[in-house]
Amino acid sequence: MYFAEFLAATGVFERWVSACPLAYSSGNAPDKRDVLGTLMLGLLAGHRRYAHITALRGDAVAAQALGMNKVVSEDALRRALERIDEASSTAWMRPALMHSVREALDKPWVLDIDASIKPLYGRQEGAELGYNPGKPGRPSHVLHTFWVGNLRLVLDVLVSSGKQHTSVHAKAALGRLLDELGDKRPALVRGDSGYGNEGILLELESRAQPYLLRLRQTANVQRLVAMQFARQDWSRPDNQGCQMVEDWLQLHGWSKKRRVVIVRQRIKGGIARERRVHGKQLKLDLVGPSVHEGDRLWEYAVMVTDAKYPIEAIGQLYRDRADCENGFDELKNQWGLSGFTTQDINRCQTTARACALAYNWWSWYCRTANPTARMEAITSRPLLLAAVGRAAHSGGQTTLYLTPMHGKANLLKPLIANIHAALQHVKAAAEQLRAADPWAILLRYVSDKIAPSLGPFRTPVGLQASG
Repeated sequence: MYFAEFLAATGVFERWVSACPLAYSSGNAPDKRDVLGTLMLGLLAGHRRYAHITALRGDAVAAQALGMNKVVSEDALRRALERIDEASSTAWMRPALMHSVREALDKPWVLDIDASIKPLYGRQEGAELGYNPGKPGRPSHVLHTFWVGNLRLVLDVLVSSGKQHTSVHAKAALGRLLDELGDKRPALVRGDSGYGNEGILLELESRAQPYLLRLRQTANVQRLVAMQFARQDWSRPDNQGCQMVEDWLQLHGWSKKRRVVIVRQRIKGGIARERRVHGKQLKLDLVGPSVHEGDRLWEYAVMVTDAKYPIEAIGQLYRDRADCENGFDELKNQWGLSGFTTQDINRCQTTARACALAYNWWSWYCRTANPTARMEAITSRPLLLAAVGRAAHSGGQTTLYLTPMHGKANLLKPLIANIHAALQHVKAAAEQLRAADPWAILLRYVSDKIAPSLGPFRTPVGLQASG
């Protein structure tokens, strides 16, 4: 199991187990390494319920690869997590999540924030009726997620009751996270219309943190959009056909005027129609998909920002947020972020952060194997984990023989070669620098593969003569 070697060489799994506050007084209780290893194996297998843990009970090879004595039962895992109180869980999991990402944040990066709905079907703590567009009327939890854009890594997950879906309930966690990042703060904080309000803006501005947040289409925002029709200084269309113009706006409840960027894009039918009245005045109409030929149709979005980026870059910066939406969907549908539900919300919080941590480790593992592109769990797990293992003991040594079961096993050779090269680099550096963190060495190694640092520009010695 190459992933087990990856965890062992970097020391992150051992560090996570050692820091766990779980403790037993009974001699018959399972070891905490067995408990956490079982949870890790369940998350890697894509499980979403504690009952699915039973499927792992016969896999002795995977347990041995992680240094476990056995795979514990679902009841033992559920009871073990219940023994960890909320304060101890937070003090254990949040530093582990930060450690899994922090050393990769030397280059400029974007912090994305979003809230996801987790429908519930029992009598769980915090199961309340709130905003739930997928299943209206169904009680839910809310997952406030803080995300490293482009790299698709999770910095933290906050599980709240169903009524705490607004950005107000994520404001304190956002401020705390920015303070903990220190000199590794993001170049930009980005969010959808749920975060474009005075509370979040003041939280960011008090820390001099640049932001790019979308505004809701309120009446005042719509009036601002209508006022832009007569302007002739719209930017040239970018590669997505978007044009931009900027203005200053102070909404009701705002303490001051702020810079806003209006982005419009031509569409074939739907949201807004711009037309001339008596050949002079421009008017905004809300229309359906059926329009008269010759009408110009535009879709508008309004963003508030204090970032010093040129206006031409704003549209693309916000469009890049779509990649994070894909990451949110991957965490909910291909991992157990919205699963492992219990009656108390504390265990839901612990397993959500544990899922995010396993996701981060797996993302770095896949990036080590293939630095040029992301690999989603639905395709990477069968390719990199699906194998039949046999452990052979001889001469005091244990040899693990793996037989890949994937139809494209030939693709494994270059991927495993990349992983082997990265681990050899980590081991060599760790031998030279005894005090160095192997995980930090790996993150810097992979980060340089993903986005190589450009050296200073050097003027050529001479130019080739023409003719």
